[in-house]
Amino acid sequence: MAAPLSRRTLLRGAGATVIGLPLLEEMMLRTATAATADQVPVRAFNVFFGLGIPAPLQTEGFDGVLEPLKPLRDKLLIMRNVDQVRCDESGINAHFDGASGAFTATPPVGEAKAGGASIDQVIRKTHHPDGLPPGIVPTLIGGTFFRRSRVSRYVHSYNHDGTVAATIQERPRDLFDRVFGQIETGDDGDARSRRLRRSVLDSVVDQYKFYTGSSSPLGSASRGRVADHLDRIREYEQRAFEMKKIDSNAPNLPPRSKLSHGGQADPGGEGIDMELEQLTEEWRLMADLYALAIELDRVRFGSLTFLAAGERLRITGNYQYDGRSIYQFDDEKQLGKSGSGGCSHEWWHQFNPKKRNEQLRAHAHMKMREIAYFLKRLDQTTEANGNTILENSCITISTESGDGRHADVKRELSGVFHAITPSGGRFKSGQIMDLGREGIDVYNTMLRAMGANEKLGPTDRETQWTESILA
Repeated sequence: MAAPLSRRTLLRGAGATVIGLPLLEEMMLRTATAATADQVPVRAFNVFFGLGIPAPLQTEGFDGVLEPLKPLRDKLLIMRNVDQVRCDESGINAHFDGASGAFTATPPVGEAKAGGASIDQVIRKTHHPDGLPPGIVPTLIGGTFFRRSRVSRYVHSYNHDGTVAATIQERPRDLFDRVFGQIETGDDGDARSRRLRRSVLDSVVDQYKFYTGSSSPLGSASRGRVADHLDRIREYEQRAFEMKKIDSNAPNLPPRSKLSHGGQADPGGEGIDMELEQLTEEWRLMADLYALAIELDRVRFGSLTFLAAGERLRITGNYQYDGRSIYQFDDEKQLGKSGSGGCSHEWWHQFNPKKRNEQLRAHAHMKMREIAYFLKRLDQTTEANGNTILENSCITISTESGDGRHADVKRELSGVFHAITPSGGRFKSGQIMDLGREGIDVYNTMLRAMGANEKLGPTDRETQWTESILA
C-alpha cells in the first residue's frame, strides 16, 4: 500500500498557478484516530459585518435578528456585553473607532493604520514565525463593501505595526487570482491578456489526468473526488469571470464586477443604490471562493468583510429567509430622503429600544443570513480529526458598534456583538454568554488559548483573563 499523500500536495501549473487538492483518504492517518498538525492546520480568520447589532436586540437571542445563526448554534459561542470603549478617539466617530477595535482591541492610528496587530496575525506569527509553507497565500483579505473612507472601515487584518496585512480583494475575480494565481506563458509581459483567454485549470490538465487516470496512486473514491473538486473550481472561476466559451479555445473576456467598486462605490459618502439580489449574489461568490481557498489549504489566515463600518447603501428588494418573506427593502422611500440621508445607515441612528425598529431588524437579520452562509460553507468539509473546518478553525465574528447614537460613545462601543467558533475544542460552544468584559481581555484570552505568548494592547496593562469562554 502506498504511503499516505501529504496534505500539502498541490497541483502546480505554469507560471504562478497553484491549485490544492481536497482532503482525500490517502492523506489521512491509517492507523490512528488523532490527526497530526499537518492534517489539521492552525487557522484564524476575522469575519466583520458593518453597522452592528444594538445590544438590546442581542438579548433576544435566536428569536430575533440572530435567527440565521441558529442552525450553527452548537458550533458558536455568542458573546454579549463585550466593550470596546477604550478604542474611542475623540473627534472621529464610533463607526471608525469601533471598526478599528474589532479584532485588535486598540484605537486607530490616523486614518490608514490600526493601533496594532489583529488576532489572526498574532496567531500566524506564533505558529509560523519563519513563514508559511510553500503554496499558501500568506494572508487573504476579501470583502463586499461600499464605504471607503478610512481603511479600517473595511480591512480587518493587521500587522504588528498596524499596517494592513495584505491588499483587500473586493472583486471575486481578483480574489480568485489571488488564490489560484495567473497563467504566465512566454516572455512578452502581457500576462493579463493571456489570463483573459485561458482558465487557470488549463495549466494543470496533465496532472489532473494523472490523478484521475488508471495510473493514479489514488483509490476510485478519491479519483472521483479530485474530478468533482476541479469541476467545482472551474464552476467558481466561470462565475467569477463569466467565461462562456464562444469556441473550444477562447472564452469571452470576463466583464468587470456588476457592482460599483473603488471611488464609484462611495461617491462623496452619499451612498449608492443597491438591489438586494445583486448584493448577495456577489457576496456569496466571494464567500464561496474564500471558503474554497480554506478547504484547499491555500489560506490559513486573513479576514472577510460583509459591508463596511458606517456602510451607506440604499437597498431595495424583497428579503426572504427560510421560505418566508421577512421584509420589503426600500430605504430611500421609507426614509423619505435622498443621498446619504436615504441609506440604511440611518436606521441605526434612529434606533430606539422602546420602538419596533422594524427596518433595522430586517437589515441586521439579513447580515446574519449572509454571515451564516459563509460559516455553513466551512461546516460542509470534515477533516482528519472528524470535525469540520468550521469547528477546527479560530473564526472571530464581530462588528463596529452598538446602536449608532453618536452623542454617547458608551451606547456605541459597549455591548459590541462577538461570536467565536470552537477553534479545535479550545473554546466553549453552544452557548450565549454575557461576559461584561473589555474586548482586549477577551481577545488576549483567545490568543493565549491559541498558543500565543504575545498580547494585544499596552504591555503594562494587566489582563483580566476571561476564563469562562475556555472549553
